[in-house]
Amino acid sequence: MTQLSPTVELAAELISRRSVTPEDAGCQELMIARLEAIGFKIERLPFEDTLNFWARRGDAGPVLCFAGHTDVVPTGPEEQWEFPPFEPELSKGMLCGRGAADMKGSLAAFIVAIERFVANHPDHGGSLALLITSDEEGPFINGTTRVIDHLEARGEKITWCLVGEPSSTDKVGDVIKNGRRGSLSGTLRVRGIQGHVAYPHLVRNPIHEAAPALAELSAEVWDQGNEFFPPTSFQISNINGGTGATNVVPGHVDIAFNFRFSTEVTADNLKERVRDILNKHGLDWDIDWVLSGNPFLTAAGELVEASQEAIRAITGIETELSTSGGTSDGRFIAPTGAQVVELGPCNATIHKVNERVSMRDLDTLSDLYENIIARLLLQ
Repeated sequence: MTQLSPTVELAAELISRRSVTPEDAGCQELMIARLEAIGFKIERLPFEDTLNFWARRGDAGPVLCFAGHTDVVPTGPEEQWEFPPFEPELSKGMLCGRGAADMKGSLAAFIVAIERFVANHPDHGGSLALLITSDEEGPFINGTTRVIDHLEARGEKITWCLVGEPSSTDKVGDVIKNGRRGSLSGTLRVRGIQGHVAYPHLVRNPIHEAAPALAELSAEVWDQGNEFFPPTSFQISNINGGTGATNVVPGHVDIAFNFRFSTEVTADNLKERVRDILNKHGLDWDIDWVLSGNPFLTAAGELVEASQEAIRAITGIETELSTSGGTSDGRFIAPTGAQVVELGPCNATIHKVNERVSMRDLDTLSDLYENIIARLLLQ
């Protein structure tokens, strides 16, 4: 490990900790020790089974915060991995292991970039901060959202937030996320009357009754999207009905679906339109709704510009702004008024067997973070 760059060395050390959500496995204490050594004040914020911390250097605004998570998704069958997933391996210029790209590589790049910046600019203006959780890959109940509530309760505001999610596609910095779509899930139950298939006059088949409504929901144009967001998407993910017998009409059918929605609609508007379509078809129904997050967007501003300029200066790439992909913890931070951008390594292997990241990309990422800090806090 002594021959590795500081960023790769720290990333490997983090990967070696088996921090499957919501476990942290010592990752945060490793980061905290490095931050305390350069003057950060640390606030440990454990909530239920989740470890979080808020670290800040400086008392004045503006506040540039790096946000991320130490937890990783399960490995799946470890025998399918080329290398043991929690024993970081260097192979052909890649750092291999669970969390390499999502997102222990970014965490390491955060720390090293901040260490270099503070060494060169110990009296920098504004404040540097980190918001780190172990609950991003899990139910997201006791992580970033709880920390934000804690900060909001005392009036502590983030000006700019850089989230280390793996945003890049082919080259580090080629894509940054300046927003994300909202996610609204529903579990629909349509009720009928159970009975023998040979006596259709004595039953009401809920699958048959639901089918036209599902077809209409699938064909509905919810919005046209906009400059930053594609049109809202409705997708059915599961349909479950029946008793297991082939000669029984079921008494109900359950349909799971999801909206990935733009800023052109609201969750309440989508719920209302679904209700109207179901009632139009005369169904006996109810829905359990789960709103995982509203859409957010940082269309322009100092953070987007600093990120674009840093990427151009260091890599020569004209980065693409994107709102694609799943949800991120940025959805909890943006509503406070913070500008939020996601910039991290390439995402080709995230959540996969043999997850890996380019070691060169991690060093570039650390350089990008340091450059962004300088552009924002040395004005």
